[in-house]
Amino acid sequence: MNQTTKRTNIIYWLSTIALAIFILPGIFFAGSKMATDGTQHLGLPMWFHWELSIGKFIGGIILLLPFFPKRIKEWAYVAFGIDFISAFIAHLSVDGTKGLWYAPIIFFIILVISYLTYHKLQDAKV
Repeated sequence: MNQTTKRTNIIYWLSTIALAIFILPGIFFAGSKMATDGTQHLGLPMWFHWELSIGKFIGGIILLLPFFPKRIKEWAYVAFGIDFISAFIAHLSVDGTKGLWYAPIIFFIILVISYLTYHKLQDAKV
């Protein structure tokens, strides 16, 4: 493994693990008052809250575990991209520029880094 591939591998795993640390524990707190209050604050229905919580957990597992096929990982990246962009729009629409409206953008950037380095590693295998 050359130096560039080694660096790409490290960046990929750091960004992917950072996403997993943010995403995966959410399923254990999905029923908490803070989580449900946040969903209600944004005007979202509770069925969507549960659907999103379960979907994010499954997507986090897919991104983290290396044995999932490339196409499945692609869809997980797309879903998280849509989720983070939608969260940014929702927070900005409801709260304006107060609060943590920028947090979804930070995680979107980490997602893009994970995505780009994932593809660099896939291209290096070919």
